[in-house]
Amino acid sequence: MTLSGLDITILFIYLSGMVAMGIFFSGRNKSTEQYFVGGRSYNGWIVGLSMVGTSISSITFLAYPADGFKTAWLRYLPNLMMPLAVVFAAYFFLPFFKKTNITSAYEYLETRFGPSVRIYGAVTFIVAQLLRISIILYLLSLLIHEITGLNELWSVFAGGAFVAVYTVLGGIDAVIWTDVIQTVILMFGGVICISIIINQLPGGLTQLFEVALANNKLSFSELENGRLQKVPWGFSLTNKTGLMMLVLGLSHWLQEYGTNQNVIQRYAATKNMAEARKAMLVSMLNVPIWAFYMFLGTALFVFFQVFPTTEATEMLDGTRKAEQVLPFFIIHHLPSGVTGLIISAALAAAMSSLDSSINAISTVGIHDIYRRHLAKGREDKHYLNMARAIATAASLIMVGGAVVLIEAKTKTLQDTYTILLGFAAAGIFGLYMFGFFTTLKNTLAVWLALGATFSFSLWVVLASGGLLPQWMAVPFDLYYTSFLGHLGMFAVAVTASLLLISRGKAEKNLAGLTVWTQTKK
Repeated sequence: MTLSGLDITILFIYLSGMVAMGIFFSGRNKSTEQYFVGGRSYNGWIVGLSMVGTSISSITFLAYPADGFKTAWLRYLPNLMMPLAVVFAAYFFLPFFKKTNITSAYEYLETRFGPSVRIYGAVTFIVAQLLRISIILYLLSLLIHEITGLNELWSVFAGGAFVAVYTVLGGIDAVIWTDVIQTVILMFGGVICISIIINQLPGGLTQLFEVALANNKLSFSELENGRLQKVPWGFSLTNKTGLMMLVLGLSHWLQEYGTNQNVIQRYAATKNMAEARKAMLVSMLNVPIWAFYMFLGTALFVFFQVFPTTEATEMLDGTRKAEQVLPFFIIHHLPSGVTGLIISAALAAAMSSLDSSINAISTVGIHDIYRRHLAKGREDKHYLNMARAIATAASLIMVGGAVVLIEAKTKTLQDTYTILLGFAAAGIFGLYMFGFFTTLKNTLAVWLALGATFSFSLWVVLASGGLLPQWMAVPFDLYYTSFLGHLGMFAVAVTASLLLISRGKAEKNLAGLTVWTQTKK
């Protein structure tokens, strides 16, 4: 495709603006405190909008429409539990982080269980985030490929290099402010897309709902053997059900707002507790935004039923990847000028998550590992330079991961991300819940639980890959890997702690470290 002069101008203004912000904020980053938490000076509205930008990502702009287009709304269900989780976290989790002016979520783990457990939390986060940003960059490369005609490999290189430049330079200040701008652009771009679809359909919005309902596209259904099958609502570990998707959602969002460095670092950047809670409430804008982009996918299905193309048919039958549907629509069905704006929105979607995760990886790498254990007592300037080096290294690994995904065969990327995240993060939420909600404390018990959780995750990975005999097959749906890992971690930690109490080691002072002792001095 050849972009018009107007489209190129809009894209140039957007991309130049992002780089300019990185350069501008690089001049303010004279310390790691500024680079990691922005001097703890932000109000809740700004931080909340940046949290929206971090969460929506290109998984929202490309993977959610792909899911709505190819399947139905089943994977939207977990998001309905976000408001409940946010309110709970605002009053039960936030004080653990905000009262002590932490920089990293994993400082709590050291205070509660010791330095070795802090390292585990930090390393687990870094691995999960490298996985996440690889998927997001891959999705971004699909769009760049459609726009420019570059092959997918060079599209990955181009997208990764651009995001790395302004993130490495600008630190958390650049991340927060570019995320705010990118959130606004993303929402505006989605509204334009859905408006054009409705306007071009002969029957407008009425036809959209009629065709969608006739094809079961607005239901909570799973794609099985090429057909959408509505899921039941009861309890099950072997199949996806509506109830279990809600349970998974509650677990996921409690984990996000109680343990995820991307979120905890935003708490740290706010002025005070009240502003942090305000940011958390603002971040719930994600729920309607995700619904909107799922609906955009449904609308794309209806559009290509009314105006069929070979490419859209191949995306439905699996010949092409479903994540290409929105880029295809943007390139072939939007007018000049609007195309440039929507492409900017798609780029914004990816960048708003990539920059946050890269900066968070750098923060954890320096604060929890390098400065804490590998290079103590250096000048702050040394740590600031190393922070930029770690951000650069994370960017390179991100590019490598996206290259691997080019050859991956998946149902949809949203489906793949849900499964892989379960492998990468199993147990970490259970670890925090053990710390927050019990007064037990035994580092050996925690490591026994972590060992059990790791063994569980390894078994799931090997068995799901067909590397173990049939009698060792996984007896549950892979979506439940993370949830079961959390439960197992908590149960083993509690049991082992109770058994080891008799060994007689004195318990440490838990004042301020559990919900039961939070107000103690």
